[in-house]
Amino acid sequence: MRAEGAGPGPAGRGGAGGSRRTAGHSGQLSAARQLTRRAHARPQRPWAPVQGGGTAPLPWQQREAALLLPLRRAVGWQLEIGTMATLAVTEPPASRAPSLSPARSPARSPARSPALSPALGPSRGGGERRRNALDAGAGLGAIQDTQLRSVDLNRVIKLLQDSNSKDLEKEQLKSLKKVAKCFENGLPLKDLAQIMEILNLCAEKINEQEAFTKPLCELIKLCGLPFQKKKFSDEISYSTVVSKFIAQLGYLMRVPSSEVRIQICKCIISFYNTEPPRKLVSGCQPTSANYKIQMAELGELAETLVLSLAVVESQLIEKLWVLKALQHLSSSGVNCRLMLKAQAASRLCLYLNGDDPSGQLVFRSSEILWNLVENTSKEEVCNQLSSLECVHTLKEVFEDLLMHGFRHYDRQLRNDLLVFATLLAENPAAPMIESGFAKLLIALATFTEAKIPSPLVKGLKLTCCYEDFEMKKLLFHVIGVLSKDPRAVQFLSENDVMPALLYYVKPNQKPGFYEWSAAQYEELQLHAIAILASVAPLLIDKYMSCQANTLLLVFLEWCIGQDAFFGQGNSFHGTSGRGNKLAQMRYSLRVLRSVVALYNDAVNLNLCDQGAISQLLDILKYAVNKSKEKEDAVLLEIQADVLFILSAVCKNDLLRNEFFSYEGVDILIPFIQMDPKKLCSGLGHSFLLLSALDCLWSCVLGFYIAEDYFLEKQGIFLLLDLLAVKQKNLCNIILGILVEFCDNPKTTSHISTWRGEKDQTAASLLIQLWRQEELDLGIKRDRYGRIVDMKRPITSRFQKQQEVSPLPANCPSFAIMEISESIQAKLYLLFCKLGFENLPGLPAKDCVTLAIIQHYIDFKVGEVWSEICAELKEEFKPIESDEEALKVLSEVSEDTGRKVAALQTAVLESQHQQEIQEEQKTYKKIKAIHKQREMLNKSWENFLTRTSNYEALKKAKRLQEKSIEASRPKLKTQNEAVYSTHIKGLGTTIGSGHLVTVKSTPPLTGRPLNVTEFALRKLPLSEEALKKDQKH
Repeated sequence: MRAEGAGPGPAGRGGAGGSRRTAGHSGQLSAARQLTRRAHARPQRPWAPVQGGGTAPLPWQQREAALLLPLRRAVGWQLEIGTMATLAVTEPPASRAPSLSPARSPARSPARSPALSPALGPSRGGGERRRNALDAGAGLGAIQDTQLRSVDLNRVIKLLQDSNSKDLEKEQLKSLKKVAKCFENGLPLKDLAQIMEILNLCAEKINEQEAFTKPLCELIKLCGLPFQKKKFSDEISYSTVVSKFIAQLGYLMRVPSSEVRIQICKCIISFYNTEPPRKLVSGCQPTSANYKIQMAELGELAETLVLSLAVVESQLIEKLWVLKALQHLSSSGVNCRLMLKAQAASRLCLYLNGDDPSGQLVFRSSEILWNLVENTSKEEVCNQLSSLECVHTLKEVFEDLLMHGFRHYDRQLRNDLLVFATLLAENPAAPMIESGFAKLLIALATFTEAKIPSPLVKGLKLTCCYEDFEMKKLLFHVIGVLSKDPRAVQFLSENDVMPALLYYVKPNQKPGFYEWSAAQYEELQLHAIAILASVAPLLIDKYMSCQANTLLLVFLEWCIGQDAFFGQGNSFHGTSGRGNKLAQMRYSLRVLRSVVALYNDAVNLNLCDQGAISQLLDILKYAVNKSKEKEDAVLLEIQADVLFILSAVCKNDLLRNEFFSYEGVDILIPFIQMDPKKLCSGLGHSFLLLSALDCLWSCVLGFYIAEDYFLEKQGIFLLLDLLAVKQKNLCNIILGILVEFCDNPKTTSHISTWRGEKDQTAASLLIQLWRQEELDLGIKRDRYGRIVDMKRPITSRFQKQQEVSPLPANCPSFAIMEISESIQAKLYLLFCKLGFENLPGLPAKDCVTLAIIQHYIDFKVGEVWSEICAELKEEFKPIESDEEALKVLSEVSEDTGRKVAALQTAVLESQHQQEIQEEQKTYKKIKAIHKQREMLNKSWENFLTRTSNYEALKKAKRLQEKSIEASRPKLKTQNEAVYSTHIKGLGTTIGSGHLVTVKSTPPLTGRPLNVTEFALRKLPLSEEALKKDQKH
């Protein structure tokens, strides 16, 4: 807690700024502030020593002061600011804790940090202190109720408006004192309009009558107390009046009185004092703690206060008080936007190099800039800071703190300014190069590694303190930001940035590196290698002259080795690197990826000559084995980067493809077999699969040995399985690979043999993809899939919406561009390899679509001619012969559309007739089944009739005998055996069946009948008949 009268000394990072990171805000300052991510929060700033020889209080003294401060407040002991003569003997806090919090808290309480006043004036009179002590003695900490006195404010206003005279002046001062005494516990909301008029009248009189200064200050001081309300709704009812009243406080900064201006700033700072009032007015309640803050936002007080800086520009004390008030106001996003509206960023930056022995000017200005960046648009703040004057000022202050700052506080403030410089470097409009700031930062980032003397950093030496370590990381980040500016490439080359960054591409063999600890060196190493990935493509000649490929390959070999190394993994770049070397491997591969992406023959040849392909395959195996233990995003990124490097190195080179062939295909197969469900996991499986397909295209296709081995591994089946998933981002590249593979004569048989779910063929799958593409492009078809627009059968919706505009001959039209963007051309080429006829498993609907695919090239030619005709008619009118030729060409395309539509109709009709025939066959089967059932039912009824009616049985018997007689031949042959049809002793009521017992065989055979093809079943013979036959 801080005494109410304390001045605007640096509030520390725990004051108006809350917890502070030197360079970190994970939201709006993601790139710059991720560099200074901390493991724990920054403690509050300790009390600063005084230049006069004093020392900071001991911890027990701090605790005693914290305990006694509420008591002092209770008895009314307050410090009053008098003269400001002793400002020069104060200085900012001596140090800030080295730990930085992960994020800055936007809501900061200035009362949390011990502040230093610009000067300490005389305290209140002894009588007043004794009176306060008596009040405290009556009841320490007790809240007292007082009766609100009444005063005629209209009379006071009228009195102040009268003409000036010596006697009248005394009466006016007496009435003002009475008003201040009446409202000593707070101003009522209902009287604020009149109080505001009184304040304006007093401000007008100060120019000629200085005696009104003290009463005005007393009234302004009352504005810092909580307003009094009688009803809960008064806060809303008087919101307009209150906002105007608080805005008027800002306008009073025009009064040419230092005391008035300082009191206004104190009043604004008191808005953020959340302590409850010591006395309560009877019948009234104080307004809520945040009410004044909200009304200040509504009254645009922050904008007015920023504009008032021009009034106090030459007055250091008043300027510091204004900055302290702005520091409190800048904790709100609304106020920050109002401040930016008044160009606060550029105004504050120009004050940084002002003459201020205490150092508070730089501190408070930087704190407000931090809040502006955090609470508003970072781009808008940078635009205001991008003038040449602001950049020069920032450079001068940074250079002064760099060379002459020796305290912990100075180093932290230097790092804060370096973050602002980083933000400016991201703005292309900022004159970082013209001001020489960029050159200074680059030289400062590399002078310890490059060992090149530079007059810019002469005599500078970094220490092992945490702030210098933070500055080193920030300087690396500045190099990465400047590498995006083509104008800065020359400075990067002249200051040997490449050798300085490659200095860290070496195995970590020692626990510590010079003055850095092992953890700090690892963080710098990873950061340097990460920046190298951005710088290397720009300085490719320096990259090759430093033998960077060799260094990286040796470093990667160490990464997969068995050396005893345990990474700390504490930094942003050390993700997933704790206890292993994955972080080093990850960023080293990023460097190789960035340089091989240039497709520079010298770089790729240098890599291959050193055996990079086999080493990369070993790294890929290592990463795959690690993924089996635990799969995370870093391992997936490593695998994807290796696959990309291999594809870039082996592209269009058969000799390098040979090095890849068998071993590489064996590694690629598991990637293509990836579970499609993983593609939506968010870890990077989709990117990994795309990299694997790209590697397949570059390293396998075109080399027949590798192609045949891939076919033996059933690679085509795996590609078709992946195509059946119908992932939009995969279909195009898979179809392109299949088209290229079809140059191998063995491929088409593999495609024709493939079967998917529900015995789906490859042709059916391709046709489904065609229909889905038509649906995505908005091509119209009828309910049966037939052509609707005969003139433009395959034109997309987007293509129809484009206006006709003449294009140069070397510029492709929409019809040509659509070929490369859609998958229709690849599907057409695949069917050209498979054939359009005798494709098994295609229903009529697929055949209808196949007719369109078969004439795709004809329709596309018609589209091109249609565009040509439209462009010609836009430029000039063709002659009669040319117009007739164009008409014939357009009619050819339309005739093709009609023919295809007729073919589609014939296919549908044929299918309809076939369905009718199948329907008739099915009906006949049903009819036969019903007839058989009727016969069975009738036979059953006859059976029941014979068994239940004897007469019916006899009738059936007669009919049976008559039928038997009719079946016998009329002419009888000699020696013919005659068998009786009567069965003796028959006791059943049904006729005999077709089975009879033969007691003897015909005399011609003389033996039992054999089973032959004519005898469908063996006849049952009794044993007695067999015995008689044997006797004969």
